[in-house]
Amino acid sequence: MSYELIDEMERLGTPRILVLGDLILDRYVWGDAERISQEAPVILLREDKQETRLGGAANVANMLRGLEAEVTLAGVVGNDPDGRMVASELALAGVDCSALVADDDRPTTCKVRFMGRAQHRHPHQMLRVDREVRHPITSDIAQKLLAAMLPRLHEFQAVLISDYAKGVCTSEVVQPLIAAARAAGLPVIVDPAAGGDYNLYRGATGVTPNRSETFKATGIEVRSIDAAYKAGNLLVEKFGLDMAFVTLDRDGIVLARGNDEPVHLPTRIREVYDVTGAGDMVLAMFGLGMAAGIEPTRLCRLANVAGGLEVEQVGVVRISRKEILTDLLHGSRRSQGKVCSVEELARHVSARRKAGQKVVLTNGCFDLLHVGHVSYLKEAAREGDCLIVAINSDDSVRRLNKAPDRPIFDQQYRAEMLAGLESVDYVVVFGEETPHAILRALQPDVLVKGGTYRDDEIVGREVVLEYGGRVKAMGMTPGVSTTEIVRRLRESETQSIAIPIPIPLPERRAA
Repeated sequence: MSYELIDEMERLGTPRILVLGDLILDRYVWGDAERISQEAPVILLREDKQETRLGGAANVANMLRGLEAEVTLAGVVGNDPDGRMVASELALAGVDCSALVADDDRPTTCKVRFMGRAQHRHPHQMLRVDREVRHPITSDIAQKLLAAMLPRLHEFQAVLISDYAKGVCTSEVVQPLIAAARAAGLPVIVDPAAGGDYNLYRGATGVTPNRSETFKATGIEVRSIDAAYKAGNLLVEKFGLDMAFVTLDRDGIVLARGNDEPVHLPTRIREVYDVTGAGDMVLAMFGLGMAAGIEPTRLCRLANVAGGLEVEQVGVVRISRKEILTDLLHGSRRSQGKVCSVEELARHVSARRKAGQKVVLTNGCFDLLHVGHVSYLKEAAREGDCLIVAINSDDSVRRLNKAPDRPIFDQQYRAEMLAGLESVDYVVVFGEETPHAILRALQPDVLVKGGTYRDDEIVGREVVLEYGGRVKAMGMTPGVSTTEIVRRLRESETQSIAIPIPIPLPERRAA
């Protein structure tokens, strides 16, 4: 599945997304928690730095920018220094703030976290202080928000609503936005408020509640996957949604969709340092994927990766496409999905280059896969981070060998056999007699070839050197070749003899 997800990441483009919600300013005070205060039985934090980050809907917009989306943010800030700080940080992140509304009667929501290190080790949150009001925005402010959003819906490919229950996401704002966006054919994904009334989100494309939020909305305690299935189906049915993404922290995501059976998409166990911002990251990934038209089950897998990378960070940290691609590439060496078209493979090569990986390519007929092939493919894989094997099609094998009985195995069989090798990352079939077209399309960093060739005899050498790549001959395993094996097989048909094939044994170590 990682191969499919890599392909989806490479096709994301740069969609435009509208985000509505509660803006939050997060301040962090960092220091060493060295001793107990002499004034009271409390830990004394010796501050060494302060940091400001975006939170709430502002963080969702920031996360989307990290994922290379174009973002417009609609919300409310106070007419205060914190509000101006939020606007300034958003502008630095490249977020369009033209739909922000200033309210003289409420402060900008600000959360101050005190982060202490014990003996200079990993920091932990000691205390959080919030400055906020939660009463709903006035009708006048609500109308200003709608006027800033509705006429511009044609500019966007998706709408996200990030409800932190700070008073911005009222029915007067949310319901007209959902109705107008759905009428315009835009998906609307909502990260709901904890304990909120889900009638507020009626008609949205989907919601992304966690276990606790799901329980409060449905009355079903989500202690198992089956319970998540029931709760997800109830959310869809009760609130007129297309789907519900029930997020289950270490257990991944359950996707419920109307009449379809719910699906559980598990995630990889990770080292959790801080869950802050994970929900925002998941919402951002859902928004980006929906805008790009990614199928929901694949999107859930991508959201699992994005959220997992976020919890490995301390505090709210923007996750990039490159980091997601690197994580996907880390676990992609499985035979399923390895056989690609040239177009698919070009996208994967692009992803690997973004992750800083070196691409190696070798080519040949690989008619009878034998120990010589396996040995040299292992050696070839060590030349870089990714090994592509380009194999001749059946027609080109016949032309090269000038023999009607070759290849012995067809191209699909040969491709699947090679894909089963751990050292091989991709297999692609080409119909020409030379690999020149494949080399020009993929431009591998290294072209390798097994056999008795010298570097200057390798076909395609001039193409690789022209774009600055490297060419290397790998040699061969003595006494083992496809031609030799075929010759012995034919002899055995007439002579009924065993076919000894020399297999090099590992050298014995001295006792």
